Amino acid sequence: MKALILSGGKGTRLRPLTYTGAKQLVPVANKPILWYGIEEIVASGITDIGIIISPETGKEVQAKTGSGEQFGAKITYILQEKPAGLAHAVQVALPFLENSPFLMYLGDNLIQQGDLSYFLKKFTNQQQDALILLRPVPNPSAFGVAKVDETGRVLELIEKPQVPPSNLALVGVYFFSHVIHDAITCIKPSARGELEITDAIQNLIDNQKQVVACQLEGWWLDTGKKDDLLEANRLILDTYLKTSILGEVDAQSHIIGRVKIGSQSQVINCTIRGPVIIGNNCHLEHCFIGPYSSIADNATVIDTDLEHSVLLEGAKIIGIHQRIIDSVIGQRAQLIVAPRRPKALRFLIGDDCQIELT
Repeated sequence: MKALILSGGKGTRLRPLTYTGAKQLVPVANKPILWYGIEEIVASGITDIGIIISPETGKEVQAKTGSGEQFGAKITYILQEKPAGLAHAVQVALPFLENSPFLMYLGDNLIQQGDLSYFLKKFTNQQQDALILLRPVPNPSAFGVAKVDETGRVLELIEKPQVPPSNLALVGVYFFSHVIHDAITCIKPSARGELEITDAIQNLIDNQKQVVACQLEGWWLDTGKKDDLLEANRLILDTYLKTSILGEVDAQSHIIGRVKIGSQSQVINCTIRGPVIIGNNCHLEHCFIGPYSSIADNATVIDTDLEHSVLLEGAKIIGIHQRIIDSVIGQRAQLIVAPRRPKALRFLIGDDCQIELT
């Protein structure tokens, strides 16, 4: 059994963060989204992993994730020259996959830990040609959607339909036997100009292959947008964070609840109410850091209140005397108060930024 993780794409929904990096490397609770998928796959027993990368961000993914040794896996990187669809990615990966059954996992998805092992066992024991996971969603037109009968049998799959036949979205996790390759050779590009994996699975259904659908009971998040990223951060901190204080915390500071502080970080006269994770070599002074905040390595936060937010590596916030909430601050970004008069707002704002002033 092999695994194929898709880590290409341009990440347009997470701009401007993804102008300078891969969306799958954006951190949740100070760990790249992609790594959660790798760890879950390895925990299920699969260690031979191929990762689809794009020309724009592939080198960064490869440099940061490495050979797989740190995860107990062997990783093979597979270049997809253009984003021509999920089924096209499977075609590109054929020399790696060969005739092996495989798990396909979208690298910007997060599912609850432990669920993957259950579905892998179900797929393996019943010798199916495909197993797909479904989850009810409030906005099915944004996903591939399944039409099922009253017994739960899959009748039809439609990619991002304008009029969805149900609210059952395809979760970005699939199990396939080698017959999916024959199905892909039979399909044509969609109206979007892509080879859709939903069309390939539909081909299996039409040809009476064993396609089984299961509903995912645990949580699932597609982290393609800011609010999804914050929700993933909240869930991970809520579920898995354990207290660990490796940095220096002075006597005037108050640590409440589950808080993790990395090595060589300094906390001076702050109140931190968990769950909160703070990386290595950070400097926090005269701050309130509220629940569901993640602060990455080398960040600086001074004279600021922060809650339910994600700060990426090297971010700096100084002297902002209004509480910052529901925010994602990019790498090396700075929020500071200018001392000059007359009092005014001054910005240097890149493409696709979102700023709300109240």
